[in-house]
Amino acid sequence: MSKVKLSVLGISYSQTQSGAYALVLSEENGSRRIPIIIGGYEAQAIAIQLEGLTPPRPLTHDLFLNFSKAYSINLVEVQIYKLEEGVFFSKLHCDNGNKEVYIDSRTSDAVALALRFSCPIYTTDEIMEKAGITLEIEEVDDATESPKSPETKTYDSFTDQIKRLSVAELNTMLDEAIMNEDYEKASKIRDEIKKRS
Repeated sequence: MSKVKLSVLGISYSQTQSGAYALVLSEENGSRRIPIIIGGYEAQAIAIQLEGLTPPRPLTHDLFLNFSKAYSINLVEVQIYKLEEGVFFSKLHCDNGNKEVYIDSRTSDAVALALRFSCPIYTTDEIMEKAGITLEIEEVDDATESPKSPETKTYDSFTDQIKRLSVAELNTMLDEAIMNEDYEKASKIRDEIKKRS
């Protein structure tokens, strides 16, 4: 069974389930994508890591990272090894130098941890055949605000509002959003600040 290396392409609102998000994983040497439906908390944990935000207190996945480092346990890789009735099954391959252990995990948690440990994510050819989709990239005029690809975040009215604010106002809002642990809002503010710099 050959392994297919994946990278995290992004997170978007789920088109099929209200209150859920779609985590999109992409094969590194190919054009197929795997969309995985995840909950809001898990989406937030992944998004803040992707955006490089630092919460004022460690989140659960950060706690797991700190705990593992304290006891010299390394996360070697994440394996998405099974797809059954639309549910992805994953395991964490851990090593402390003396012993290797495989721990069952939800895929969303496994990806959040892989980002924190900077370890690779793998799946199988069989899963890519079953769940992988190929998305066409749309080229769009830069003058418009339409997304260049289907994975690009959808902008909402909050994003339209912050476009009218100054960078100083945005930085104040960003600090406030992080203090309130509203990482979705902080992510949008950070995106707007990056666009202007």
